[in-house]
Amino acid sequence: MAILTILEFPDPRLRTRAVPVEVVDDKLNALIDDMFETMYAAPGIGLAASQVDVHKRLLVADVSADQSEPHALINPVILEKDGVIVTEEGCLSVPGYYAEVERAEHIRLRFVGRDGEDVEMEASGLLGVCFQHEIDHLDGKLFVDYLSEAKRQRIRKRLVRDKRHQVSAAIM
Repeated sequence: MAILTILEFPDPRLRTRAVPVEVVDDKLNALIDDMFETMYAAPGIGLAASQVDVHKRLLVADVSADQSEPHALINPVILEKDGVIVTEEGCLSVPGYYAEVERAEHIRLRFVGRDGEDVEMEASGLLGVCFQHEIDHLDGKLFVDYLSEAKRQRIRKRLVRDKRHQVSAAIM
């Protein structure tokens, strides 16, 4: 297993729309294992393949406190949404920033599991929010897109400045 590099906003690759996974095989399952390792090490509760520069419709999530409820969703599709919940979200691709985002409180979705079988499930609360957040990544959308343009630009400038300082410090 390996820890993968997570792309950070405003990297344009984060805006790439992911394509469906064609085959569930050992190579894909190895990627899923690497994504879990990367997510847990970050630490985070969800990670889309797009965030590690693999533009396939694949995400991993685990909202448990003890990393005991891993979910791997291949080609996820939200079938139904209802209710409204506002939660504070953060993102491994937008490190250090959090904002309130409005999402559906309850979703029903369909996806392919690691074994290649079709699955339908319902999710609500934090897990439902996490799935919606990660599916947004697969569509090239970030949680900052729910914020005002002014807030998004402030975050962008700060992250670019911080990245420049990191590079300068590494050179010295």
